[in-house]
Amino acid sequence: MKLIRNLLDKAAPTFKEGGSLERLYPIFEATDTILFSTDERTKSGPHIRDSIDIKRVMILVVLSLIPCYIFGAINIGYQKSLTFGLTTTWSENLFTGIVTIIPIIAVTFASGAFWELLFGVVRKHPISEGFLVTCALIPLTLPPSIPLWQVAVATSFGIVIGKEIFGGVGMNIFNPALMARAFLYFTYPIDISGDKVWALAPDGYSGPTALSIPAGKTNANAIELLNKASSDLVFDYSWMNMFMGWIPGSIGETNKWLVLIGAIFLVTIGITSWRVMVGSVLGLLSMAFITNILAPYSTNAMLTIPPHYHLVMGSFLFGTVFMATEPVTGSHTNTGRWIFGFLVGALTVIIRSINPAYPEGIMLAILLMNAFAPLIDYYVVQSNIKRRMVRYAQ
Repeated sequence: MKLIRNLLDKAAPTFKEGGSLERLYPIFEATDTILFSTDERTKSGPHIRDSIDIKRVMILVVLSLIPCYIFGAINIGYQKSLTFGLTTTWSENLFTGIVTIIPIIAVTFASGAFWELLFGVVRKHPISEGFLVTCALIPLTLPPSIPLWQVAVATSFGIVIGKEIFGGVGMNIFNPALMARAFLYFTYPIDISGDKVWALAPDGYSGPTALSIPAGKTNANAIELLNKASSDLVFDYSWMNMFMGWIPGSIGETNKWLVLIGAIFLVTIGITSWRVMVGSVLGLLSMAFITNILAPYSTNAMLTIPPHYHLVMGSFLFGTVFMATEPVTGSHTNTGRWIFGFLVGALTVIIRSINPAYPEGIMLAILLMNAFAPLIDYYVVQSNIKRRMVRYAQ
């Protein structure tokens, strides 16, 4: 590492102001800060009032995602062997999944790095490590069968439209990773939702996700539909199996206990807010309880999903832990985080239940609340000011 440090120090004058490669300084700076720590203060948000720098925060978040990648790879191989009645080992399943996931990761990071470097060079600002987290999250939100060209287009949309047009990291309104998934969700719905999100072989065989089974069904009980699907198909849609993650779904969202371990890790090291997570769970459970009360008066099967099933179906826990807690696009006051999280959870159930075209819910719920996060904080602050004014007047 000392050799690399010396080489970078020797090359630095060439890239700094007045050097022959001055315009490429953002690329040099990004390489330097990725390899080594820096004592420079960031010129724009987000600012972290701690001894740890943004690079370390981003790396820790990426590290918390690695278990989801590993399990996602194993699950891809397992679902394929389950579909075709094969007997495979864990290592064989892992290899099958890695072969599937690596191209998606490579395309995501290549597309994201291209736009980050391009905007950094044109605007002459440092490259933020934030794109590492965005590009690490995007593949986990996608099905393993997603075409690679769609991954490139979606990543470009998420980085450019979701972040760069607002001014870059710290200035964006919406979560860039969710913007990428939303783009695919509305532009190429066949490849991102419904029964086609888990194509396991060239012959086009696919398995439905748990939420797609009761979606759009009438005069039926969601649990009975899941049980029937478990008996008719090779997939097990029991509550415990959905919690353990051995079901079709997006690459990183199926295993709920690994997501919970990631949540504990991020909260323990002080990177994310537990208030948003707990608020989201309370909001989801409360709204699911209400929909269960309304279920007898409706023919919509989605209203019959019990609260504890909503927790393990779809990407709710993954989105709550890794996306709703994103520091830039969420609420910044403690009270605001409770409100923000509660509404994310409640809206997730509402979107899932009312509109069968979008059975997932969590993605749209977070994006919608991203838009209202500043407003929530504004009223929280105004409420605090009024309360203090009253106390001061007394």
